[in-house]
Amino acid sequence: MKFIDETIIDVVSGDGGNGCVSFRREKYVPMGGPNGGDGGGGGSVILKTDANLSTLLDVSYRRSFKAKRGGNGKGKQMTGPTGEDCVLRVPVGTAIYDVESNELLADLDKKELEFIAAKGGRGGRGNMHFVSSTNQAPRKAEPGTPGEKRRIRLELKLLADVGLVGLPNAGKSTLISTVSNAKPKIADYPFTTKIPSLGLVRIEADRSFVMADIPGLIEGAHTGVGMGIQFLRHIERTRIILHLIDPVDLANPDPIANYKAIRKELESYGEHLANRPEIIVLTKMDLPEAKVKSDEIIADLKKLSGNKVVCLSAATRYNLEELLFSIGKVLF
Repeated sequence: MKFIDETIIDVVSGDGGNGCVSFRREKYVPMGGPNGGDGGGGGSVILKTDANLSTLLDVSYRRSFKAKRGGNGKGKQMTGPTGEDCVLRVPVGTAIYDVESNELLADLDKKELEFIAAKGGRGGRGNMHFVSSTNQAPRKAEPGTPGEKRRIRLELKLLADVGLVGLPNAGKSTLISTVSNAKPKIADYPFTTKIPSLGLVRIEADRSFVMADIPGLIEGAHTGVGMGIQFLRHIERTRIILHLIDPVDLANPDPIANYKAIRKELESYGEHLANRPEIIVLTKMDLPEAKVKSDEIIADLKKLSGNKVVCLSAATRYNLEELLFSIGKVLF
């Protein structure tokens, strides 16, 4: 299934039905008295979370969603039928913004939450409401009010406890495939991961957490360079950041500089990411040259960041338990 995490749609609620002008037809009752019913309310456009969805693909196919109009009132004080709502199902973690003002309208971060994006118009009153001592036979009724029109932007922000960040080919996909049920594509070239993937990691029988593999960041990601800006939002909700560093990356041979570059991107995106708890993970410790390099830079990384540094080989599961224990200490 194609992964869509942002889309813009137009939502239009239904107009309210018009009130009715009507009179009873009874023998010996002049004009019969007013009995015009009210118009029905227009349908609303409602967004509701669905735990079975993981992408905005369904709503991205259509750019406009409209609810039904309310029915007009009728005689005998009969109210018109209410317009049918238009219900759009979206993944848990969907944030809704007004396109014009960029205002956050709702953050649907739990199951079975719903938000009325466009409220249906109110039905007009029938002439039975306008009778008075001076006007026993009113020929007045209200029209229904029009529905709302709004252009909204939907952004999906994955719900994960732990987010993996790092340069391309740092070993993020290998790690998440080793510790969880996620099966991302793994290859020895950059940007193998083109969409975020989630995996459930179980530490004990009653303790587990969700890990997110974010496509590789590069310098300038927060301004739109590479794939980073598109996916940085997916670590906004994470409680811990695992910063993976490949100490023997031939394309980027300076691990300290690599660490600083990714930290700069997180800080530029927002303080809420920069201040998130972080564990630094030096990967590929099954390679002798990686082990030698890690011994040289661990002290510098600890001094620079003040964070825990774990040396790891996901391929051989070296230090995997230590990493999961460190994550568990923060989460639980």
